[in-house]
Amino acid sequence: MTPKDMWAVDSNAEEFGIPKSALMENAGKSVADHIIDTLDPCKVTIFAGTGGNGGDGFVAARHLLNNDYKVDLFLLGNSNKIRSNETLHNWKAIRNISLGINSLNLEVIEDSNMLKKVNSPVIVDAMLGTGIRGKIKEPVSSAIDIINKSNGIKIAVDVPSGLDPLTGKVPDKAVEADFTLTFHKIKIGLKHAKIRYVGNIILYDIGIPEEAETFLGKGDLLRIAKRNIASHKGNNGTVLVVGGSQDYSGAPMLAGLSAFKSGVDLVYIASPRSVASTIRSYSPDLIVNTLTDEFIVDEDVEKIVGLSKKVDSVVIGCGMGRDEETASALNELVEEIKKPMLFDADALKLLDVDLIKKIESDIVVTPHKAEFKALFGLDIPEELENKIDIISKVSKEYGCTVLLKGVLDIISNGKKTRINKTGNPGMTVGGTGDCLAGLVGGLMAKGHDGFESACLGAYINGRAGDMASKKYEYHFTASDMIKYIDDAFR
Repeated sequence: MTPKDMWAVDSNAEEFGIPKSALMENAGKSVADHIIDTLDPCKVTIFAGTGGNGGDGFVAARHLLNNDYKVDLFLLGNSNKIRSNETLHNWKAIRNISLGINSLNLEVIEDSNMLKKVNSPVIVDAMLGTGIRGKIKEPVSSAIDIINKSNGIKIAVDVPSGLDPLTGKVPDKAVEADFTLTFHKIKIGLKHAKIRYVGNIILYDIGIPEEAETFLGKGDLLRIAKRNIASHKGNNGTVLVVGGSQDYSGAPMLAGLSAFKSGVDLVYIASPRSVASTIRSYSPDLIVNTLTDEFIVDEDVEKIVGLSKKVDSVVIGCGMGRDEETASALNELVEEIKKPMLFDADALKLLDVDLIKKIESDIVVTPHKAEFKALFGLDIPEELENKIDIISKVSKEYGCTVLLKGVLDIISNGKKTRINKTGNPGMTVGGTGDCLAGLVGGLMAKGHDGFESACLGAYINGRAGDMASKKYEYHFTASDMIKYIDDAFR
């Protein structure tokens, strides 16, 4: 599990009614329980930071005191820097306890000169956890040196301070723990780290339900790539939407506008002459390239492939129609385009499914139940468990990400499966699927892989629909819904 995974799961658990304060309480108590189960009452020195890792340390101190341990608790940094409500709550609690008659020695260390050599049977590192950011600052840097030079048993909370939780590397310096007590799932960096730093890794369950990992939630928005403040036009992703036919001008336009809402810089649309001018007149933001005829044909392939070389992802199928020549052009495009691709709508009924296995690029397909059968030749069962099973098997077999649209969206790449519950019956209106396709394509262009893009796109698109329904009930259009995508990202 990566740090982002853990942050997302923590937040998603809150949506299931499990507050972060409960998770912090369980984590801190796990640390205390480990010490209580291992050693008779003695002195324990806890070095705590101002983040969530420090909050775990405050909780551990409280439980140790209740079990007759002497505790020296050092807060590294000013308490005014505590940002987390949960950490602040537990800081106030331990500070109040320090006013009583007990064996707690509480000190705030704002300068490394205030630190002294530690002589304690147990030293707990609750300073940084997963919050490492480059070179270690004072007074934490000096605290790490003191901990490493001490003779006591060294216990790291979640991740040893200074260790990169993603790579397991030590960019500057890190606590050399005898035990690392980590929570919910073992962080990926711990698996790659040298034993010198992590010691014996012990995993504790802190009460996060499996559903917080399976169901998409607001925590998953933490995964969205941030825009570089020094970026230039095109650096934040470019998308090509291939679609439209003489009867359908709205679909590629909706996909293109939704792609913009993902945060990309440029959106190109390649549509037949019969609808290109209509799309162009609707929005000056879309770069519309005119193809031949009333629908997409073989003659258009060379131009579309050329356009694909200028973009980061390609969305194919919105309003494309089902002409025989369009099917021929589509399957030729699939073999020629070398960029991440998403297939939606009519493309799912025209695509030679065996071609997907040959594509080396990231592929996402976004069918509803009928389109899934048209593409893969399989019926979708009614039971959720069976649906998940078939989507997982198909995505693994074809090497793509499948986003099955429904009351509950199911997203799988054959290795991981997520479920999305945002959305409402008002989204049966035409065009909401085109919005989803554009969003997912945009997220792929911004650097997210197909699976993550599909997960985020499904959640955000459904959330935008839920926001639209609060104003319009079920009387809204896809164009109405697009206005809420910005808010759905927050």
